Amino acid sequence: MTLSDRQREEAGLLLREAEHHVTPIDPLSALLPGLDLADAYAVQRDNIAWRQADGASVVGHKVGLTSAAMQRLLGVDEPDFGHLLDDMVHRDGSTVLAGHYCQPRIEPEICFLLARPLHGPGVTVEDVLDATEAVAPALEIVDSRIRDWKITLVDTAADNASSGGLVCGAWTPLDEVPDLAVVLVDLMVDGERVAAGSGKEVLGHPAAAVAWLANTLAAFGTFLEPGHLVLPGAMTTAPFVSAGQKIEARFSGLGPVSVTFV
Repeated sequence: MTLSDRQREEAGLLLREAEHHVTPIDPLSALLPGLDLADAYAVQRDNIAWRQADGASVVGHKVGLTSAAMQRLLGVDEPDFGHLLDDMVHRDGSTVLAGHYCQPRIEPEICFLLARPLHGPGVTVEDVLDATEAVAPALEIVDSRIRDWKITLVDTAADNASSGGLVCGAWTPLDEVPDLAVVLVDLMVDGERVAAGSGKEVLGHPAAAVAWLANTLAAFGTFLEPGHLVLPGAMTTAPFVSAGQKIEARFSGLGPVSVTFV
């Protein structure tokens, strides 16, 4: 870490105020040039602790920037992770307020539900599949509290990996679904296909992203627990969304999931 405790507190406060007032801020990497990845995750953890103190509960984690498309889009070259909180989760078919977000995008993902813990390091794809109870079609609402999405890796890591929300469809037991690497998805906006992809876009296999997460969290003394949800990363690029749009993702072998922004 290169920032002082006071600077990290300042960064966390800036992000909280940006979210509360739905007003993006300049990149933290510009405001605090010494910000490194360890500092960024410290800011994230502090803000999650603040949310927990306010009554929210951690229900899982997300992995971001796992596809080549998203890395190219945002100019980064490695994944990051964030926390999923209970107040971020929406039911399939929900309506959500677009005005709750600064500059939302949408990503189709395969959500994992864990039946057994995953304690890194050394977690493999096989370990992840053995620990998974079920998977579901999902849409992640990603939102950056950084103005115009002008983010570096440290900006998005500090900003809880640009998490905004999760819309989860029906669960299917893992032994009843095809190889997740070959699951296909069509992302639809108001009935028009805007993107398509497959599970292999996510580090070659979505379970590889979950393994990366378990192994990375171990360095922070954090582990994936039974009942946790895990979003492994986007299968397509992430288009912007706005009020009045209905978003649907149609997954082969898993079914559809949708959300409407109002």
